[in-house]
Amino acid sequence: MTTETYLNHPTFGLLFSICTLDKDRSLFTTLYAQRLFFLVVQNSEGTKFDPITRNEARIFAETSLRMLRREGSKADYDRLQAIHRQTF
Repeated sequence: MTTETYLNHPTFGLLFSICTLDKDRSLFTTLYAQRLFFLVVQNSEGTKFDPITRNEARIFAETSLRMLRREGSKADYDRLQAIHRQTF
């Protein structure tokens, strides 16, 4: 089962989740163009959108791929690898 996560950005509209980085941080991109990337921090204080470069986003995604491969999460690894190929 695949679960897709979306978030509404106040300026850029609907964002698509590429991956979760840790408990509070996730990597998102604009849904249609997939050219703008955001590091999204969600905690008790609210949601913070930090714009990052395409290269930074690629590095975050590749780091997550390495972690998933080490953990043996085959389904999550395959899903993120497909998103990585499509986005970068």
